[in-house]
Amino acid sequence: MATLYDVYPNEHIEKIAEELKKFDSIKPPVWAKFVKTGVHRERPPVRLDWWYMRAASLLRKIYIMGPIGVSKLRTKYGGKQRRGHDMPMFKKGSGNIIRKVLQQLEKAELVKYKEIGLHKGRVIAPKGVAILDKTANELAKAMPKPERKPKQVQQEEIDIEESVSEEKIKEPKPVRKRAPAKKKPVEPKAEIKPVEKQVEAKTEIKPAEKPAEPKAESKPVEKPAESE
Repeated sequence: MATLYDVYPNEHIEKIAEELKKFDSIKPPVWAKFVKTGVHRERPPVRLDWWYMRAASLLRKIYIMGPIGVSKLRTKYGGKQRRGHDMPMFKKGSGNIIRKVLQQLEKAELVKYKEIGLHKGRVIAPKGVAILDKTANELAKAMPKPERKPKQVQQEEIDIEESVSEEKIKEPKPVRKRAPAKKKPVEPKAEIKPVEKQVEAKTEIKPAEKPAEPKAESKPVEKPAESE
């Protein structure tokens, strides 16, 4: 028996929405054609039956996450609001839509209010579980099943794969031969002649003599003229 975890969520929600259309208590209000599903949205939904799609999605969420309240469900159906040049900011989804849908699901006896410890909110009812399991089984039967081969064919394929793998292991890996490196021609070395040692004559270095100072020239002394 298939459950909702065995089928694709989008296809499952579509199938549940078809089942919810059969209930008289689940109907979109008059303002559902013009309303947005949240502040972060720019336009109303494109699909005309979006109310049933939201009800089916909520029923599936309650089955997985229940007990759950309106506040957490608003967060689940929220999104980013564009603010022009500023960075986008997360905004919660419309609480009025979620509240109205939950009230309709309660009237149809698909969900109920319950407190489990510290958690309180809506949980799935037996009637709701039956719808989810029924739609999941119908989708699982419609899904294409993989072809199952007989055991003998499977064993033959396994033997062939093992033999091929063994042959690959036995085959030696080809060794790549490298081209021999080109050797440069070696030039003959020039003969080095021994250098004769030159003995330098030791010369004594005397301190430099100071030059003699020139003597001042003596001028002749003029004798005074004798008086007659």
